[in-house]
Amino acid sequence: MFNLNYQAPRPIQVPLTVNRQRAVLEHYIQPETKLEQILLMDPAWLRGAFWGKPRPGHPEGQILFHIQDVLANINAVNFSANVRQDLRLVAIIHDTFKYLEESQRPRRDWSKHHAAIAKRFAKNYLSDERLLQLIALHDDAYYAWKFWQKGRKAEAENKLAQTFKQLGPENKQLFYNFFKCDTWTGNKTQQPIAWFENTVKDIDTFQF
Repeated sequence: MFNLNYQAPRPIQVPLTVNRQRAVLEHYIQPETKLEQILLMDPAWLRGAFWGKPRPGHPEGQILFHIQDVLANINAVNFSANVRQDLRLVAIIHDTFKYLEESQRPRRDWSKHHAAIAKRFAKNYLSDERLLQLIALHDDAYYAWKFWQKGRKAEAENKLAQTFKQLGPENKQLFYNFFKCDTWTGNKTQQPIAWFENTVKDIDTFQF
């Protein structure tokens, strides 16, 4: 099951002046708070936002378009104002450091995973441990599903249990909210979401 309706945007040609980069990001991301505006001015974040070429799951290519898609999904759900603000911050930061990620597979050093790098960056701006952990762990449900898909069900269950332990069980709903908004983008398979919704208890599911 894939999202087959996605129409990839035209890539933005770089290099651009810093002022032009910021104008483009203002247009696509439409920052709503002072903190969001500050994030969009950070040079390391700026570089990551314009990085990326079309690839499996991400036909949109550049990270800024993926962020735009996640933000659109967040807007499509009737989240409370506080939850919406939290999800927006995670969306803006979560994938922006893929340009620094170690490319070798299998991974030798998980501290060089883009989510770990993003968490270290986020600590410069955020003190909310829930959001820092969500940034660091945002791909964990997908990795758990990959174990399950390969018939390694115990490992899948252990991966989810470890993730929720790190997040705190009270943040399970926030994790699901972001996982679904992040996954319903590009042409990603939706099987991990269906599996998660059928596996994890005590979450309120939603549809776009």
